[in-house]
This record gives sequence, C-alpha cells and structure tokens, in this order.
Amino acid sequence: MKVTLIQSPLIWESPKENRNYFEVKINSISENMDLIILPEMFTTGFTMNSLNVAETMQGETITWLKALAKSKKSAITGSLVIEENNNFYNRMVFVFPSGEIQCYDKKHLFTLAGEDKVYTSGTQKVIINYLDWKICLQVCYDLRFPVFSRNSEDYDLLIYVASWPKTRINAWDALLKARAIENMSYVIGVNRTGEDDNGYQYTGHSQVVDCLGEYLFEPTESEAIFSVELNKEKMMLTRQKLGFLTDRDSFEIKE
Repeated sequence: MKVTLIQSPLIWESPKENRNYFEVKINSISENMDLIILPEMFTTGFTMNSLNVAETMQGETITWLKALAKSKKSAITGSLVIEENNNFYNRMVFVFPSGEIQCYDKKHLFTLAGEDKVYTSGTQKVIINYLDWKICLQVCYDLRFPVFSRNSEDYDLLIYVASWPKTRINAWDALLKARAIENMSYVIGVNRTGEDDNGYQYTGHSQVVDCLGEYLFEPTESEAIFSVELNKEKMMLTRQKLGFLTDRDSFEIKE
C-alpha cells in the first residue's frame, strides 16, 4: 500500500485557510497514492475553542474531503472538531475514494490541556478494512495507553495523528516504536510543525515504523510531504516466523 504523510504547520482556528493549504499539498502529489494522512485537528490546530470552529458531518470540510478523495482516487484521513448531538468530538475521519466515511472518536482526552472538559470521549476502538488491510485509527494522547491499542484484532497498520509538542517529542519517538514492536504491526505517526496560538511549538517527527521497530521513514523536523510503500506480505512472513502475537494475553477493557 502506498501512503503519503503530510507534515505541516496549521493556521490557528481557520478551517478555510487550512483546507486551501492542504488541497494544494495533496494536489501536488503526482504519484497515485492509496492513502493520504493529515495531522490531528488539521483544520484548526489543537484548540479548546470548540464552539468557534466545530463542524458537522455534513459541513464544508467533510464535503471537501469527499470530493478530494474521489478526485485523487485515494483515501484521506485526519482528525477535526465535530459537533454531534450537542457534544463535541475530536473525530478522526477515514474517507474512502468512493466518498464513504468511517470515524473514530478520540478515546483518551488530554487532561493536561483540559480536552476532557470540552470534548466527549469516544468509547469504541475502530478498525478500518481498506484494500485488504486492517487499519487501526488512533489520535495523539491514545499513544500513551498501550492496552487500548493492543493488537487483538490482527490489524496490519496502526495510525496516530497528532499535535505532539516539541517538549515531549522523545516520548513520541519512543512510544511509536514500542507500539510497532509489541503489536507486530506497521505504525505511522503524523505530527504537525510550527507554533500554535498558545505558544506551543511542534517539530513534526512524523515517521513510519515496521513490525520490528525499524524506520521506513525516519523522523525529520521540516515541513514536507513523505511517501512510503508498505509490504503486507513481508510483515505477515515476519509474524509467522516469530509468532509473538500468538503468545499475547487475553483481556477485556472495562470502563
């Protein structure tokens, strides 16, 4: 599967400007891609001002994503602020080339920033089936909670979209590798760059890690577009040879 990561700064609480920015970036990708990944809250930056920026699943950004996915013949994923049933969600949407959408609402809300006071936590782990790949969707702070991402479903790819600050970037690097190794899965992390209106700096470090914890694409700090090709057959052979997933623990998560 051919995947493109877009590591970029975000314009604070300006969905239209961010859509315009990403449309130019996405349309600049000349090679046919199966999946394009954008950062967390890619239309606004990591904001707690949900009332000012929230959209609906019938809003402009979703309509734009559907049209772009169809025109590029590629799936597109990233998270944005969604209002639904009088609640606000940090919602990761996965838009198929057909325009179909599946969603994951961020479960682990970032209490240090007060995200839990503004947004409603998701309750469901979401696995997407796409091009014979099982893809697990996660958002930023979810990375710190390995029980929730444990590979009980034999997924093939674990994706984290994030607004992970510079001050804790070493943890981001270490935890992405750990999730890949313990779950015997490809792991992709897409983080933003730049500075937000709260003064937090972001240095990217978007990356692709294979099931042995080796980089397919090493972290960098520059604004850029990165493309990689994932080999499911190679990963499955490694899983069969080592057999680590067959020894995993059985458990259930209770709220």
